[in-house]
Amino acid sequence: MRYNTLGRTGLLVSELCLGTMTFGTEEGFFGAVNGVGLEGATALLRQAVEAGINFVDTANVYTNGQSEELLGAAISALGLARSEIVVATKAMGGMGEAPNQSGTGRKHLLDQIDASLARLGLDHVDLYQIHGWDPVTPMEEALRALEDIVRSGRARYVGVSNWAAWQVTKALGLAAGHGWAAPVSVQAYYSIAGRGLERELAPMLASEGLGLMAWSPLAGGLLSGKYRFGAAGIEGEGRRASFDFPPVDLARAGPVVEAMRSMGKARGVSVAQIAIAWLLHRPVVSSVIVGAKCADQLADNIAACAVELTADDLAQLERLSALAPEFPGWMIERQGGYVARHLSPPRCPA
Repeated sequence: MRYNTLGRTGLLVSELCLGTMTFGTEEGFFGAVNGVGLEGATALLRQAVEAGINFVDTANVYTNGQSEELLGAAISALGLARSEIVVATKAMGGMGEAPNQSGTGRKHLLDQIDASLARLGLDHVDLYQIHGWDPVTPMEEALRALEDIVRSGRARYVGVSNWAAWQVTKALGLAAGHGWAAPVSVQAYYSIAGRGLERELAPMLASEGLGLMAWSPLAGGLLSGKYRFGAAGIEGEGRRASFDFPPVDLARAGPVVEAMRSMGKARGVSVAQIAIAWLLHRPVVSSVIVGAKCADQLADNIAACAVELTADDLAQLERLSALAPEFPGWMIERQGGYVARHLSPPRCPA
């Protein structure tokens, strides 16, 4: 297991992060992906830690708080020292039907950090993230609430999830201007079947030095290798049949999966391992979030850390999965060499 800094912080996180959306047994929105009780959650966390994973991500809305409860109980059951594990959680989604039980308003965020810590059985989290964009609450209010959460010691760092690049950069500017804790990371969907963040988010992350936590690296199981792609769509059994998320262009994904199937067969590894290994080769990625319901799934994901893709492999996958050109990207590329072409090559070291 390798470790990366989370953006420009001094926080070292494992290149794989254990996602806990599968923790919990309540029905509801997450019913198609959860089902892991306390015994299973404890076993999965033990397996992850023994493999070198020190980073765990949850959210208050996962199974209506049950995921946080089970994660906290598993940490306690394993006797993990608080310094050994990096715990991240999120807030923004609905935790009830009342008007102030969702969003990024000060009241909701301050209420939810306390509720999350109580469920986790911790006095602080290492990373507290806004889980999505709230079009109602002024950004200044949300950022000031995060600043107060950090100053109070209830979180060490803050981040955002599922925001657009312009929203993140606006937040960075506001935080810098007011001297508030600024987001250090973005949690976003990224897979070889869904490379949309490369248009705006990835260049922004590289420019501003933020870390990327990539969720759904297997595109909701589509890249697990369980499915075959035909004229009528995908064929095979799995969670994708009942939980068709995230959206994927199947016509583009099919050839990519078949190429990864051949690469996996040549190496004796799974399609899922090739898909995760591709993400681990992306320079903007700090950590890839992997979730599992059983030990075999988690072991398969962890094994991706040992898969090395060749330059030819990466070139083939790039050709098959590349985004179609869009403005202004194609114009930026076209005009970008006007000045750069006059630069002299770097000097050879003495």
